[in-house]
Amino acid sequence: MPTESVVPAEQAPEGKAAANSYGDILRSSALIGGSQVLSIAVSIVRTKAMALLLGPAGVGLFGLYGSILDLAQAVAGMGVNNSGVRQIAEAAGTGDARRVARTVAVLRRTSIILGLLAFSLMIVLARPISWFTFDSAAYTSGISLLSLAALFRLVSAGQGALLQGMRRIGDLARMNFLGALSGTVISIPLVYFLREDGVVPSLIAIAGMTILTSWWYSRKVDLPPVKVSLDDVYMESQALLKLGAAFMASGLMLMGSSYAVRAMVAKELGLVSAGLYQSAWAIGGLYVGIILQAMGSDFYPRLTAAAGSDDDMNRLVNEQTRVGLLLGTPGILATLIFTPLVLSVFYSSRFGPAVDVLRWICLGLTLRVLNWPMGYIILARARQNLFFWSELFWTGVYLALAKTCIGAFGLSGAGMAFAGAYCLHGILVYALVRKETGYSWSPANRRSAPLLLASILGVFLGFQILPFAASVAVGAIVLIAVSVYSLRQLLALFPEDASGDGADGQQPLRKLLKRARGLMRNPTPGPR
Repeated sequence: MPTESVVPAEQAPEGKAAANSYGDILRSSALIGGSQVLSIAVSIVRTKAMALLLGPAGVGLFGLYGSILDLAQAVAGMGVNNSGVRQIAEAAGTGDARRVARTVAVLRRTSIILGLLAFSLMIVLARPISWFTFDSAAYTSGISLLSLAALFRLVSAGQGALLQGMRRIGDLARMNFLGALSGTVISIPLVYFLREDGVVPSLIAIAGMTILTSWWYSRKVDLPPVKVSLDDVYMESQALLKLGAAFMASGLMLMGSSYAVRAMVAKELGLVSAGLYQSAWAIGGLYVGIILQAMGSDFYPRLTAAAGSDDDMNRLVNEQTRVGLLLGTPGILATLIFTPLVLSVFYSSRFGPAVDVLRWICLGLTLRVLNWPMGYIILARARQNLFFWSELFWTGVYLALAKTCIGAFGLSGAGMAFAGAYCLHGILVYALVRKETGYSWSPANRRSAPLLLASILGVFLGFQILPFAASVAVGAIVLIAVSVYSLRQLLALFPEDASGDGADGQQPLRKLLKRARGLMRNPTPGPR
């Protein structure tokens, strides 16, 4: 394998690595974030087509089959795709090409085995799943056929872990978008001709195109041939499954707590309130979800490669925290200010009562952006027990607060519980990583983070105490000021003379930043 394929950027000379670190964050965020936006646009087209072709009942069937598939992937996958990213990144950090190849070989075999396990379990349990989900055995054959999609998803997840662990962010972005696009192009005709009978084949087609695109890009990673013994497979898979189990438990806790809170809302306040909460949850997490997923794709393997040094880990977490707040704050502020408009555009004016709970969810998401980079220290150090108990703490606090707040404050209480859970979780995670690496905010974060957090809290409180028109006007002024500040800070983090040969999306980002600098310096060209 060529040296540059296995040695991450952190292995470069220290000065160069420090100079390029923010550039790496911005580049990966732009690539993955851009591909996510395009993938979401494609999924909106697919959802719209399904709605027109199938109607509400067909869309509901599509959603139920999708939920079954998600759950099967979460349980049978054992979190190996996430733990695989860490194992590959750790191997790449050593610069040992043969160790990387051995880790990848084990990951691929493990993914195939788990995929076959999911395939078998779905066939065996198809009838009970059909009865549990639909109160009928009529969907048994559809669920059995859906097992192919579970197999394809798990195999492609392993190949995606290879790309992420090797920090091939451009290929990962292209893989995600092309998989979504090609799957949509094939699935819509299937539903058009087969109607409801085409729902399961369309899900298989989407998963099938994902495995093809992931195979195409993963095969570009140049790995030396290695012989992997049974002992190698056993040792490496033990590490994959041990950390992966913590990821799986975390995913199940997240899905379970989300389901439980929705059930509480429906039981206490009715189905209409449950629908309002669902709309607020979907919109609130859209922008922040894109930001976190975009940054995490490169941040996790970079942090893992630096796991041997407390100073390097703390520096990377501080850099990621700074960029996350600079990118996330304007979007969160815009959601706070234009919540009624956003709900009306995405849903309808009938969803107006969801405005307040959406604003509380925005507060919780702000804390999530703040806490999120710190939590990766626990994962990069493979402290799976700490990770599990911290996630269990968050789940317990979230459910306890939801039960209390929904009863006391109605629908808004669900959002209050979300924000309160992340507040307490952040305190716990900070204490854990402080003990683990001595982490604390950098001077730059101590200057900028309080300002950005205060702007969000101030706008939120403005809507609680000021008339609506006045709060919108104040919020708009704050949004403009924070957007200009954030853009200036981001431009300053990415040096104008940053090195790079333009590979993997570097040149388009550089051109975009150059234009942004020109606008900041000469925002309104006057007459000559």
